[in-house]
Amino acid sequence: MYKVHCLNNISAKGLDLLTDEYTLTDNVEEADVILVRSANMHEMDIPQNLKAVARAGAGVNNIPLDALAEAGIPVFNTPGANANAVKELVLAGMLLASRDIVGGIQWVTDNADDENVGKAAEKAKKAFAGGEISGKTLGVIGLGAIGRLVVQAAEALGMDVVGYDPFMDAARAAEISSDLTYVTDLADLYRVADYITIHVPATDSTKGMIDADALAQMKDGVVFLNFSRDSLVNDEAMAKALETGKVSRYVTDFANPAVVKMERAIVIPHLGASTAEAEDNCAIMAVNEVMDYLADGTKNHCVNL
Repeated sequence: MYKVHCLNNISAKGLDLLTDEYTLTDNVEEADVILVRSANMHEMDIPQNLKAVARAGAGVNNIPLDALAEAGIPVFNTPGANANAVKELVLAGMLLASRDIVGGIQWVTDNADDENVGKAAEKAKKAFAGGEISGKTLGVIGLGAIGRLVVQAAEALGMDVVGYDPFMDAARAAEISSDLTYVTDLADLYRVADYITIHVPATDSTKGMIDADALAQMKDGVVFLNFSRDSLVNDEAMAKALETGKVSRYVTDFANPAVVKMERAIVIPHLGASTAEAEDNCAIMAVNEVMDYLADGTKNHCVNL
């Protein structure tokens, strides 16, 4: 009997797949399997009986991959399971940035007690006028599971899309969309994009990649969207770019003490994968990966061994 401990709430649609060979436990110290979403495992002691860890999501920076590898314990993730949820929020972010929807809603809230709010709104709405995303150019950095869905959705909304991915070539990029303009130099994306969205993992080479130099290469008034990882963007450089108008809007899914104080930043409380469908998909994939591994050693989406 394998004992499974959930460090975070894991969808019942995934847990219901566990066979009679598995039982849930509230005691992590006796766990054979750990299922995790966002909980930080770096300070945890590795349970003596631990045989596998599965992350119900794509990012694994909250898991001590090397330490678990040294102990012979595989870590699995669920790439693509939440991609559609993130894609939809990226589209929402672009629309929030292009039309001052947030400001308009706040105006209505502030004037809720005005009996003539309807008439007043007709005069006030000029302050919240924006533009349309159709006909604009979107730059997509990272053409993996999420990036490719963003490309296709943006094109369907009438946008021109430029894509960059150092692990892809033009032929593979064309499989995503024949209309996608693929570039091998980020500078070529920066100089033409009205909107830029980033979808890459946080590694030593990508942390802080959106710095003062990168921002300087972008078009004046660009909208930058970060639904990938907080550490990819240099907060000090972004704050200065917003102050000067180099960046007109910064839309981020990661609240921290710096970004919440930035003017013209739209800060969302990490809702990218927070849909019932995404949580179900991630849990189902994670549970199946663990059971496949413990049944016959299959390592689907193993990230450390």
